[in-house]
Amino acid sequence: MIDWDDIRYFLAAARGGSVRAAAGRLGVNHSTVLRRIAQLEERLGAQMFEKLPSGYRLTAAGTEVLELAEQMEASSHQLETRVFGRDRSVRGLLRVTLTPILAAHLLMPDFADFARLHPEIEMEILSSGELANLTNREADVAIRVVYDRKTLPLNLHGLKGPELFGGVYMSRDRLAAWRAGSPDPIRWIVISMHGIPAWASEGEVRTTGVPFRTTDAAAQIAAVRQGLGITTLPCFIGDSDPLLVRVPGTDLHMYGTVWLLTQGETRKTERVRLFTEFMARKLSVHAPLFAGLSLSRD
Repeated sequence: MIDWDDIRYFLAAARGGSVRAAAGRLGVNHSTVLRRIAQLEERLGAQMFEKLPSGYRLTAAGTEVLELAEQMEASSHQLETRVFGRDRSVRGLLRVTLTPILAAHLLMPDFADFARLHPEIEMEILSSGELANLTNREADVAIRVVYDRKTLPLNLHGLKGPELFGGVYMSRDRLAAWRAGSPDPIRWIVISMHGIPAWASEGEVRTTGVPFRTTDAAAQIAAVRQGLGITTLPCFIGDSDPLLVRVPGTDLHMYGTVWLLTQGETRKTERVRLFTEFMARKLSVHAPLFAGLSLSRD
């Protein structure tokens, strides 16, 4: 009989194009992947891959096996989610995926509250810019900002949360220096892959220097706090930071709507139900902060 674990290693290598990529995806070492693929080839009596300088390429036999392996994978996921959906226990693992900026700057206290309420639920927070696949059980709950509801997969169940707005911010000290006539250049601070959003304006404060580029939101926030210039941020970050202030004369912009997403059978489990209901209440409390309505200072 074919070992399903061997199939998993084969799929990871086929999709990643190399043993190294498969090992990284599965969290194992290089030799384990090679051994599993060799076992599968021995059982089937056929070579699955050609080893090329650029990586691994499927042979004709491997291509045929790939289609059947993906069918096996889909059946396995379906079996897991149906059984998982009948689990009424408040114990066990709960995996939540969301962006690092939401996790670190707003929702971690809420996750901590939930963990204290349910100490037997093992929480795993997958804070990454990459979208986890709920259908493949890479996560149980996703918290995502969605601009167009039509882009949501039809097989996901969604609880609609508040709308999220962003604005243009600079450090309070830098604004005071600009008003006092400081000659230091004011730069746009941008995340390299995004650049300056089309909706953002400079308002009363005009940029006079070349852009300052970062690769992630954490560095972007650190740069604007240091007074390098102006940048765009979600209101829940910019309005909560005592070192930052909205740039005078600029407008807010809607990024999208916050959604709590689960997959069909998975959402029926007790721990997923408890978490989504808990977070729906928390998101409602955060609605003014998301919308940029909680600002009480100049």
